[in-house]
Amino acid sequence: MGAQGFSPARSRKNTRGFSPALIPHAPFAQSNSNAASLALRYNRTVEVITPMMSIPVLLAAAIIVLYIVNSIKILKEYERAVVFRLGRVRESAKGPGVILVFRPVDQIVRVSLRQEAMEVPPQDVITRDNVTLKVNAVITLRVVDPTKAVIQVANYIYQTSQFAQTTLRSVLGEVDLDGLLAHREALNQRIQTIIDGHTAPFGVKVVSVEVKQVDMPESMLRAMAKQAEAEREARAKIIHAEGEFKAAAKLVDAAALMATQPVALQLRYLQTLTEIGVEKNTTIVFPLPIELMNLLNKAVSTPVPVIEKNEA
Repeated sequence: MGAQGFSPARSRKNTRGFSPALIPHAPFAQSNSNAASLALRYNRTVEVITPMMSIPVLLAAAIIVLYIVNSIKILKEYERAVVFRLGRVRESAKGPGVILVFRPVDQIVRVSLRQEAMEVPPQDVITRDNVTLKVNAVITLRVVDPTKAVIQVANYIYQTSQFAQTTLRSVLGEVDLDGLLAHREALNQRIQTIIDGHTAPFGVKVVSVEVKQVDMPESMLRAMAKQAEAEREARAKIIHAEGEFKAAAKLVDAAALMATQPVALQLRYLQTLTEIGVEKNTTIVFPLPIELMNLLNKAVSTPVPVIEKNEA
């Protein structure tokens, strides 16, 4: 065959009419020359095939590589991924580390396992003794089962917040104001137990509940201040009376002791004069014996006898 029947990809050569000029200049020209030499030696017709990689194959390979690279997902230590394959959830959550997600067959939902602090908005609470209060709280929670937290509820944080609001109003409405202020720890533990019972079915653990602030009306604050002031005054009077009672008892004991030793009274009298004389004042003290006063009292109290004269 001549050069008219030549094709760049495949050509059929006649060994008798072989011409080296008809061999295409390609990277495989040396192998084609060897094949032509063998054809001349054995007087046969051979097919020379030039291997060429087509552009669609390269494009398909690039797309596959990009798809695999895009399917690689990296989860942090505190993250888990709930994988849905064709709409059905896998057995358990994946992670942490490297996972493969083949979209659109697979879809993932990331869930954090770290503790989250959630503030409960102020709630209007009426206590058992009919006192209106505004109370807010802080709840600490974490996810213990990511699969349940995703498929059981639409938003586990919002649902936990709603449970916390209703539980806070119901529990604090069963106690009076003094109990709320005095036994806050017990109330916190009770609220936590109730909320945790509601959130356990969808894989959320309530770690702690703390009543943050209790806002009372101004009138109630004034009444409580008056009550506290009256209680303090009552305690002060009681303490003062107890001090007077103990002082009187000691004075009785001192009087009994001085009655046995009259000289002790004189010594106490002189000590009092010494204490008065130390201070710079104009007080003048006249010492007067107690015995003299006793004699004067007796003289005044003794009645004078009246002598009656008989008329002759």
